[in-house]
Amino acid sequence: MSTAKVSEPISGDKAYQIRARAALPLLVRQAKAGVPVFYSDLAEELGMPNPRNLNYVLGSIGQSLERLSKIWKVKVPPLQCLVINKNTGLPGEGIGWFLVKKEDFSALPLRQKRVIVEAELAHVFSFARWDEVLKALSIEPVACDFSPILKKASEGYGAGESEDHKALKDYVACNPRVIGLSSNIPVGVTEYRLPSGDSLDVSFNSKAVWVAAEVKSAVSAESDIVRGLFQCVKYRAVMDAVLLAEARPQIARAILVLESTFPQSLIPLRNLLGIEVVDGITPQTSDREFDTVHSAQRIKKVELVSLV
Repeated sequence: MSTAKVSEPISGDKAYQIRARAALPLLVRQAKAGVPVFYSDLAEELGMPNPRNLNYVLGSIGQSLERLSKIWKVKVPPLQCLVINKNTGLPGEGIGWFLVKKEDFSALPLRQKRVIVEAELAHVFSFARWDEVLKALSIEPVACDFSPILKKASEGYGAGESEDHKALKDYVACNPRVIGLSSNIPVGVTEYRLPSGDSLDVSFNSKAVWVAAEVKSAVSAESDIVRGLFQCVKYRAVMDAVLLAEARPQIARAILVLESTFPQSLIPLRNLLGIEVVDGITPQTSDREFDTVHSAQRIKKVELVSLV
């Protein structure tokens, strides 16, 4: 039976209900920002090693919102549809029970699924009572003020390109697979100029997707990584504008690539901004070593359609 149907509301003491109470304010934050979140990224912020376990968590949230809708006699949108699969850009199949009340949501054509989900996301983003939802469920909102981090990031900027940065940039350009890109994407171009005057560290171009990689070597401090997050925000917006202006059918993506490990303290900001991050990439890592060293990381980040 679908976990969407058997999950209980968030008021209990089961592990998934406790996690649901922790996840709900994070999803409210994302709804206010108008930004979906990947299963793996939400799981990481919640400290969950396996994104699969979000199925009951999100089902519990869905059941709680449905119950609240009946009490209020007002439709509370399915907030849990903000959590999407990294490969499909859609929620897991369990969301279908909340959207169409049918078990055959998985059998619908992909285009029809997208239409249904996009309509619900519009309701989620425009819903003005999320703070009331949290209050009704006795849950405190999460703090979303990153002013101290942003102030530090805005103070000063490194001069010139280091040899470490250049080496990492060249390595990533020649090895798109190590940052999760498909094997049919050709070698990237470094220092690709945009019409805005900005330069992408690495640009990957294929028929379906245009990917920018913003690279930070191991010497980059936390403040520089914050700048990298915002550079990805800017690049993605400019790239979308270029695709529109040139009538190109591709999808634009911007990925922050780190030689070091992404700081735990920046996970909420990353999720709020909706930025893809790939970390632990070094120029010395061969493809075979990458497969071994980062297999656990890739398993953690895999997005399964069967998730709720």
